[in-house]
Amino acid sequence: MATFPDLDSIEKQELNLSAADYSLLTDLYQLTMAACYTGEGVEQRRASFELFVRRLPENFGYLIAMGLAQVLDYLAKFRFSSSHIAALQATGIFAHASESFWSLLKDGCFTGDVWAVPEGTAVFANEPLLRVEAPLWQAQLVETYLLNTINYQTLIATRAARLRDVAGEQATLLEFGTRRAFSPQAALWAARAGLAGGLDSTSNVLAALQLGQQPSGTMAHALVMALSAMAGSEEHAFTAFHRYFPGAPLLIDTYDTIAAAQQLAAKVNSGEMELTGVRLDSGDLITLSKQVRSLLPGVSIFASGDLDEWEIARLKAAGAAIDGYGLGTRLVTGPPVNGVYKLVEIDGIPVMKQSSGKVTYPGRKQIWRSPTVGRKVKADNLALVDESNLTGKPLLELVVKAGERVQPTASLQEIRQRTAAAVASLPQEIRRLDHPATMSVEISAGLQKLTQETQERTAKDAKGAK
Repeated sequence: MATFPDLDSIEKQELNLSAADYSLLTDLYQLTMAACYTGEGVEQRRASFELFVRRLPENFGYLIAMGLAQVLDYLAKFRFSSSHIAALQATGIFAHASESFWSLLKDGCFTGDVWAVPEGTAVFANEPLLRVEAPLWQAQLVETYLLNTINYQTLIATRAARLRDVAGEQATLLEFGTRRAFSPQAALWAARAGLAGGLDSTSNVLAALQLGQQPSGTMAHALVMALSAMAGSEEHAFTAFHRYFPGAPLLIDTYDTIAAAQQLAAKVNSGEMELTGVRLDSGDLITLSKQVRSLLPGVSIFASGDLDEWEIARLKAAGAAIDGYGLGTRLVTGPPVNGVYKLVEIDGIPVMKQSSGKVTYPGRKQIWRSPTVGRKVKADNLALVDESNLTGKPLLELVVKAGERVQPTASLQEIRQRTAAAVASLPQEIRRLDHPATMSVEISAGLQKLTQETQERTAKDAKGAK
């Protein structure tokens, strides 16, 4: 029977993630399959897996690909240490695995190729965001981490791009989602993807500093309540905070929003205070923002409080006097991007999944995209990598060759610009929030032919097995 560490010692351990443990951040079946491949002697056969979404989230007309930078970091650090191997052996799950499996983990690293669309590229259903071509055991083991980072960051980047599209280029958009993100790691990824997708800054100090950005923020109701309770005046709270942080917006809806705006207007008009901004976090944002604008005409007004692209569209349509928005809960949560990672070729043999509702296309593929002509967008073409009679630009680029990066890492600003250009190139019917259209993806003649041949071969193999 397998033995495990004492439960008390487990409970005292911090459940944190470090780069040294990346390789264990996987689903068990990835490791059991790798052990099986090794036992059967096929672990080094060349395999190709593609990561794509079968369908877009509801009311999404497109996705913005994101997370590749973290994929490349992960693959560069992909190693199993002696302590990792000892921990796996101690579970007892792998009691029947061959010794060559443990040798494989001990000496192995990622040696394959990766093809991917650049971060900030608009993609659609059934289009590969990336393809991994590597020895079977490697290509299999990296699935979980790749899906984790790409699915989540693609969701956040797409939401950010939609928010920017709705709010307009002049609006200031701040990422406030750390406390609502699904984990501390997710909070960092959300900040990065939000900025790359079009937001101006993040309140997450660690993320901002690691990304070479300036963190942004305001203040909380707690400061207003604490200082005003002790001093007997909300005005004192504003004055005190402004003394130390004169450039930060003041949160004015703790008690009476209009009364607070009137107090600040008196200070601004008398020359006692140079105020840059105020924030509204509750109430009727349309009415309140207009009233505050009349009292503080030269002061930027920020709004927050469970905002999303639909709410910003509503506020703008109603003429709200709002210059910027803080985005939190609805940015970093929401309908998931259900990306999948499927085997498309093994040892030179094209393969496909034929389960009901989950059929995949066989073979290694490329996306061909034609430029926009006026407002008309030609359908993308999904084709096999060796088809040459196609027009447009191929989107999947070689980023890793034999385990080594072959392209420099794009800067956050470059990705942000690519995102903006990608969204601007899409027709309005794809960008609209409600019941959007999506890009038509045409299947090339070569891919159609291979799909039919693979289906026929699979059916023949199934009959032969009976």
